[in-house]
Amino acid sequence: MATASTTHTSGQRKKKGRTRRTGRRDPLAVKLLKQDHREVEGWFDEYEQLDAEQEKLELFNKIALALKVHTKIEEEIFYAEERGVVEDDLLDEAQVEHDGAKKMIAEIEAMQPSDDLYDAKVKVLGEYIKHHVKEEEQPGGIFAQAKRGDPDLDAMGERLEARKEELMAQLGGEKAH
Repeated sequence: MATASTTHTSGQRKKKGRTRRTGRRDPLAVKLLKQDHREVEGWFDEYEQLDAEQEKLELFNKIALALKVHTKIEEEIFYAEERGVVEDDLLDEAQVEHDGAKKMIAEIEAMQPSDDLYDAKVKVLGEYIKHHVKEEEQPGGIFAQAKRGDPDLDAMGERLEARKEELMAQLGGEKAH
């Protein structure tokens, strides 16, 4: 009986060890930015299933707000502080991709779901964002370089989180006008 208990305990240890290593893999800054990525990707997938124009408009507004806040915190904090740690070319390309996404968001916001090309523009924006996310998250990408070179990504994560809350309140409130 003691053997079964020991086996069970050592199995638990192994399981806890895997969980702990997985938890350590991404520092808070990277973890938060990846969570934003997954959330928005899910919303784009959800959008594809919608038929009602009001539902499309509401979900797109949610996507647009999340993307505006995410790009702002990445630019103001993550990209700015990772200059010199992450290759400049990667950060420059990411900034240009953000600028392109902002333009597409503004175009879509000026439209109605009943307009020609509305759904097509939302779909292309989603594909554009997925491409951008893939580049940030790939081995050798911005996140990988940051994790290798910046020892304080947990503290940065706290700043990202605080700024995100501030912007969500500010921009989310503006949306109500």
